Amino acid sequence: MSSRTLKTEAVVLRSLRFGEADRIVHLFTKEQGRLGAIAKGARRTRSRLGGRLEPFSHAELILHPGRGELATVTGAELLDAHHELALDPYRLAVGHIGVEAVLRLFIEHDANPGAFHALVRFLEVLDRGPRAGADPALDALGLSFQLKLLWLAGYLPHLASCAACGSPGPLVAFSAAAGGAVCNDCQSAAQPLSTAGFEGITGLLERPLSEADDVSLTEGAARDTLRVVQSLHEYHGGFRLRTLAAR
Repeated sequence: MSSRTLKTEAVVLRSLRFGEADRIVHLFTKEQGRLGAIAKGARRTRSRLGGRLEPFSHAELILHPGRGELATVTGAELLDAHHELALDPYRLAVGHIGVEAVLRLFIEHDANPGAFHALVRFLEVLDRGPRAGADPALDALGLSFQLKLLWLAGYLPHLASCAACGSPGPLVAFSAAAGGAVCNDCQSAAQPLSTAGFEGITGLLERPLSEADDVSLTEGAARDTLRVVQSLHEYHGGFRLRTLAAR
C-alpha cells in the first residue's frame, strides 16, 4: 500500500450521485475527521463499492488523496450497513438529524476520535430496535447524541452554577453567549429553561447513549433541550440544521 494511501474506518454521512456512474461521499473518518471523497464507478451494477457507501454505513475504506479537495475511494469493507434504521421512517429521521450535526459541527481534516466513536455508537443504538415518538427532533437518543457532539466539539454547557456570575442559583435560563445556565439577575436576553429541562440536559449528558431512554424527559423538557442545542449551534457555528429548519 502506498505511503500516501489511507486505510481508515469511516461512517458515510451523505452520498450524492455524480456524473454517469460515480458517487461523491461525505465521510467522518477515525483518523482524519470529516472529509469528502469520490467513488468512481460506484453506481455501476457490478461495482463492489456502491452498496458499501450508502448513508449511515460504517466501513473500512482505502482512500487515495487526490489533487483536488476529494480523495478517491479505492476499496471498501463493510462493517455495519445499519439497514434496519434506514427502513424505519422515524429512526431514519433521527439518524439524518444526527449525521447533519456531525457535518456542520466539525471541519474537514480535523481528527476527533471521540466524536467518531460517539457517531458509531449512536448508529448502533439507533439500529438496534424500533423506536416510537411523535417527533424525531425530540427523540431522547438524538438529543443525547447532539449534546455529546457539542461537548466533544468543545462547547459543553456549564450547568452547575450561573455561567455569567457564578451564583449557585436558582438557575432559570440558558445563555449560549455566557456558556450555560444563568440566574435570575443574569437572564437578560437568555432563553427561559425549566427545572425539568435542566434535569433532562444533565441526565442526557451524564448517561451513555445506550441509556438515553432511561432519562426522565417530558415533552417540555425535550423541547427545552432542543432549544439549547439549537442556540449553541447558532452561537458557536452560525448555523441551523436543515433537518430542523421548520422548527
